[in-house]
Amino acid sequence: MLLKKGLFILIAATCFLGYSQEVTLTPQSKISIITCGPGDQIYSAFGHSAFRVNDSSQGIDVVYNYGTFDFTTPNFTLKFARGKLDYTLARQSFPYFLLSYEEENRWVKEQVLDLSITQRQELFDYLENNYLPENRDYKYDFFFNNCSTKIWDVLQETYGGKLRFNENYLDKLFTHRELIRQNVPINSWLGFGIDLALGSVIDDVATAKEHMFLPAYNMKQLSVTSLDNQALTKEETPLYEVRKSSSSDSFFLSPAFWLTLFLIMVLALTFIDFRNNTRRRWLDFMLFFIPGIIGLVIIFLWFLTDHTETASNFNLIWAFPFHIIVAFIVARKRGPNWVARYALFSLGLITVSALIYLFHIQIFSPLIILVWLALAIRYFFLFWSYQKPKLT
Repeated sequence: MLLKKGLFILIAATCFLGYSQEVTLTPQSKISIITCGPGDQIYSAFGHSAFRVNDSSQGIDVVYNYGTFDFTTPNFTLKFARGKLDYTLARQSFPYFLLSYEEENRWVKEQVLDLSITQRQELFDYLENNYLPENRDYKYDFFFNNCSTKIWDVLQETYGGKLRFNENYLDKLFTHRELIRQNVPINSWLGFGIDLALGSVIDDVATAKEHMFLPAYNMKQLSVTSLDNQALTKEETPLYEVRKSSSSDSFFLSPAFWLTLFLIMVLALTFIDFRNNTRRRWLDFMLFFIPGIIGLVIIFLWFLTDHTETASNFNLIWAFPFHIIVAFIVARKRGPNWVARYALFSLGLITVSALIYLFHIQIFSPLIILVWLALAIRYFFLFWSYQKPKLT
C-alpha cells in the first residue's frame, strides 16, 4: 500500500508543475463534477466537491479542488479561528485524489457535464486561469463560499445567462441548522459544539441555491440545471462505494450520556449539601466559571471574527461572561449578600434562554436542557444557602 500510495504521490506531483504550453482539449475530453461523501473527521463531515478534467488522448486526468488551504500560512491558527484564512484552488492527479477517498472509505460519484467541445474548452480555460498563483486564493465562507458553492460560481461565471437552474424542484426547504444536522448528529460532540458556537442567523430557511453549500445537494441540484435549454449533467456514476464496516459509535461516548451523568452528579452533591447544611465551593466555582468561559468564546466568535454564521448567538444569555468574576466570589467561604440575588438573576437568564428556544428565536441543542437543569438546581441551592448562616 505504501508503494502504491508513493506512486500516486509522484504522479500527483507532476500535476503541480503546470502545463508547458496552452492546452487545447480534444473531442475525447470530458469535464465532470466529482462529489464525495462525508468522512469521520471534523473537516470532512460535510463531504466534498471538485471539478475533474479528463482527456485520455493527451494523458490529462486532473482534479481542480477548491477545498484546500496552506498549513504554513503565518498565524495559521489565529487566522483560521477568526475566519480570515484564505482557501486555495489546487490541481492534483485524479487517481491520487480518488485513492485518498478510498482509504477513508467515503463514497465518490461523478456527473459528466454534457458540453460541446467549445464549452469544455471555455470551462477548462477558466479553471486554468483561476489556478494561476495570483488568482487561486479566495475568502472562505462555510455557507456561501466553499468547495461546493464554488462549482456553481465557476459554471455561472463561465456560461453566464445560458445557465438555468430550477429552484422549485425541492419539496421542502430546510434551515441552515437543519441542513447541518443532516450531516452531523445532534447527539455527537461535534453537533453539540456547532449548536453552541453558531448563532440564530442559521435558523433562517435556506433558498434552493443556498442548499448547495452541502456537496450532496450540489450534486442533486446540478442534475436539474440546464445549459442552452439542455440538461447540464448526465446521470451520476458511482466511482467508489462505501465498504460495510462495523459502527464504532457508542452511547457511552456521546454527550447525552456524559451530560446526563453530569446532571446526576450535580443533583447528588447538591442533595448531600442540603442534607448536611454544607456547600461545595469548588462545584459552585465550576458552574459559574465554565459558562462564563463559554460566553467569552461566543463573544469572540460573534464580534471578533469574520464568521457570518456565529452572529446573534443567544447562548450568550445563559453563558453570561460576568459569571467568571462571580465564580471567584462564590469560591469563598462566605461572599457578599448580593450573591443570593445574582443566583436568582442567573436562574432568570436560564428561563429567558428556555423561552428563546421554546419560541424558536434560536434553536439550541436539545442536550443543553441537561446543562440548564444542572445549573438551575445549583443556582437555586446557592440562593437558598445564603439564607442559612451556619454553612461550613
